[in-house]
Amino acid sequence: MALALRCLRPLPSLLHRSLFPRTRALPGTPPGCPALLLEGCRQCVPQVLLSRQLATKKAKGKGQSQAKVNISAALVEDIINLEEINEDMQAVIEALKEDFSRNISIRTSPGALDHITVMTKDGKFPLNQLGQISQKSPQLLVVNMASFPESTAAAMKAIRESGMNLNPEVDGTVIRVPVPKVTREHRENLAKLAKQSTNKSKEALRKVRSKSINQIKKSKSKVSEDTIWLLEKQIQQMADEAVAEMDKLLAAKTKELLG
Repeated sequence: MALALRCLRPLPSLLHRSLFPRTRALPGTPPGCPALLLEGCRQCVPQVLLSRQLATKKAKGKGQSQAKVNISAALVEDIINLEEINEDMQAVIEALKEDFSRNISIRTSPGALDHITVMTKDGKFPLNQLGQISQKSPQLLVVNMASFPESTAAAMKAIRESGMNLNPEVDGTVIRVPVPKVTREHRENLAKLAKQSTNKSKEALRKVRSKSINQIKKSKSKVSEDTIWLLEKQIQQMADEAVAEMDKLLAAKTKELLG
């Protein structure tokens, strides 16, 4: 029994070494540095450049997710501006939110007409800059064009062609806009528009991602293939997170429209 116990004593340390993979420091990395740094970094930084458990490109086994890459933007700014990419992706999301709020809504309010653009002889202007918009009843909006009477006909045309299924009527410089009652068919059409708008936003997001990855590939002569792969993975993660947020927005909007 004593002999068996002595043989088992080394097992914990062996198991520890086999369960946790080693990290390999790159040239110029200080001894004992816990971070896996990109090529060219010569010292440790407060922010860990990369935090991952040597994940392979394809996760093994069902339900096993890949480890996330988290690259410090400051340490790769000479290759690509990750913060700028994130801002571009967030701008696409904000544009989708704005579209949902302005164009795809069943609520009737004076603000529903604000976004309509009117083409005049002096250029394009938002309707709310040319006329005073007010709500007379839940089913009637009124646009007073007294300040710019010469643009009344153009405003009428813009309202009619806004895609909001409106049929305005003019009385001098006053435009009356009857708002139709919301039917189930109208709600379903709005839900389809919301999905179409989301798909367009996803396409815009893919363009941001593709442009960024093409920029990274131009640096192949200066950095290692591993660095290129890690940066591409980081950008793909950012895009995936943005798509997930768009899907949540669409689900919420669809629920609002269809109940």
